[in-house]
Amino acid sequence: MRQTPTVEVASAPGVRRLTLNRPPLNILTTAMMQELESALRTAADDLTTRVIVLASGGKAFSAGVDVGEHTRDQAPGMIRAFHGLCRTLVEIDVPTIAGVAGPALGGGCEVAALCDIVVAAESATFGQPEITVGVFPPVAAAAFPLLLGKPGHAVVLLGEIFPAERARELGLVTEVVPDGEVEAAVDRRVRALTALSAPVLRLAKRAAMAGFRRQFADALDHAEQIYLGELMATADAHEGLEAFLAKRRPVWRNS
Repeated sequence: MRQTPTVEVASAPGVRRLTLNRPPLNILTTAMMQELESALRTAADDLTTRVIVLASGGKAFSAGVDVGEHTRDQAPGMIRAFHGLCRTLVEIDVPTIAGVAGPALGGGCEVAALCDIVVAAESATFGQPEITVGVFPPVAAAAFPLLLGKPGHAVVLLGEIFPAERARELGLVTEVVPDGEVEAAVDRRVRALTALSAPVLRLAKRAAMAGFRRQFADALDHAEQIYLGELMATADAHEGLEAFLAKRRPVWRNS
């Protein structure tokens, strides 16, 4: 096993396990997102890899992208890094499993949702609260209507945080297990996948994902343009982010 600043990588026959390692909440910085994307690509380039597991240390799977990097100057680079990570998650042919214990919010929810299989603890929570701080989540805006249908719009628009069982009902989560049993449940899925042929698994995923990949790529390009070209030009986006960082209620200007 090798230790990186923010992502811990462990290998076993047929398996690459990537553990988010920025406790307590695994807030995703630009550097961490680049680190995770690189680890995903390295794992996928190994043709013996049958499954990639995303796990976490600390109290949360991930509470999202660092709000401090949503500033006018840093937002374009942050968006490129996060969208690069999410595009890689969608593009790689190796099956992916997310093991979620604790909150998976904002960018953390999006990363988990883009995995092929999501195993969540009963006490885990999910949601896209970005709208409450004056922005919106481009990846969720692109992916959730495709993955969930009309409920996907509501997740983006309402900004609600909901429990794991509700996430399962929506289709964001594959399986909900008692607290403390996420790792065992993930391992069961890993054993099932590692018993199969690596090239056949990759080809099956490529075929199953073909339609979603085309639609997601176009939708994310459009959402990204709206976010950077229109949203970040509004006064309310900056007011919401500044209020969040200052721990005060935003005063919307509706402009």
